[in-house]
Amino acid sequence: MIRVIQPGMLTTVQDEGRSGYLAFGMPRAGVMDRYAARIANLLCGNPLAAAVLEMTIIGGSYCFESAARIAVCGAAMPLQLNGEPIEAWAAVDVTGGDVLEIGAATAGCRAYLAVAGGFEVALVMGSRSTYYRAGIGGFAGRALKSGDVLHRGTPIPFAAAPVQLPAGLIPEYSSEVEIRVMSGPQTNLFSAAGLNTLLTTTYTVSNEADRMGYRLEGEKIEHLNGPDIVSDALTPGAIQVPGSGQPIVMMVDCGTTGGYAKIATVIGPDLAKVAQTKPQDILRFVSCSDEAAVQALRQEMDRYRQVAEWAASGAVPAVAETAESPEIPLDMRQDQAGLSAPLQTTRRAGRKLRLHIAGKSYEVEIKEVK
Repeated sequence: MIRVIQPGMLTTVQDEGRSGYLAFGMPRAGVMDRYAARIANLLCGNPLAAAVLEMTIIGGSYCFESAARIAVCGAAMPLQLNGEPIEAWAAVDVTGGDVLEIGAATAGCRAYLAVAGGFEVALVMGSRSTYYRAGIGGFAGRALKSGDVLHRGTPIPFAAAPVQLPAGLIPEYSSEVEIRVMSGPQTNLFSAAGLNTLLTTTYTVSNEADRMGYRLEGEKIEHLNGPDIVSDALTPGAIQVPGSGQPIVMMVDCGTTGGYAKIATVIGPDLAKVAQTKPQDILRFVSCSDEAAVQALRQEMDRYRQVAEWAASGAVPAVAETAESPEIPLDMRQDQAGLSAPLQTTRRAGRKLRLHIAGKSYEVEIKEVK
């Protein structure tokens, strides 16, 4: 069990969100920064989609009633375990009675606490994510409060020693961020000057920035014949431009439909960058081709594979070549672009790696490249 001593500013249970319910008016919800949340899960030996705690601006403090492996990834929040500093982006073993304190973000906005086995709350429409505007999912459909007690699931056997993520895999959070966007779906409803404004000026994150959307402030974007359209589907990353001419970036709790023209859409890998900005931070939008967006997604997927294999490397036992360590729970379910087939890996003793892809198994010998 994990007892909440102080919950921080806004801490909720989130996973990858609920899919398949947009037609019924139910937003996807889920983690705002999927990269940080997934890496935290991998460091704990969890599937990518295991439930985590999403902490906004201030982390809070938590008491662990039993031994567990944990990881905190995302915004730079100072961490202390029983009063002693510990590293973020690392797997850490805790024992019963240990207290984890997570301070205020000095860079970035949201951090994620993962625990081996994931946070165990009831599934609602196939997800453990909190959608607090409707009061469903997560812990009682709301943000955590002092005194709440959370349970964790059964950890998948994972024998690797605690590890620190290499610096090259840790994002740098800045107050000025470049965000890649693809045009459309209603680019034709904006003037050439309006499109140029989006891509050549900067925008400031306003105080109206939350899990539903980020309202930005800057130079007005010009429509051709007004902002209104027949309401159509919304998706996280879509950039609506209402009559004010000030863009709004839709986030994971956004509504399922909207009636304002959308000038562009933030690519999936960069939506995490938006989620890590705070009021008064600066966004600069740059155009991104279809090919570049697909490549960015592939690179993100490759990083998860690399982290899973690397994190498990400490699990290689000094035994016979035929011995295997437990399966690493890297479940690459089909992503937005449909690029990744289900994939799992099993690290074998010595220099061999077994891959399980779409129901087939492959054994790969690992060789040093000079």
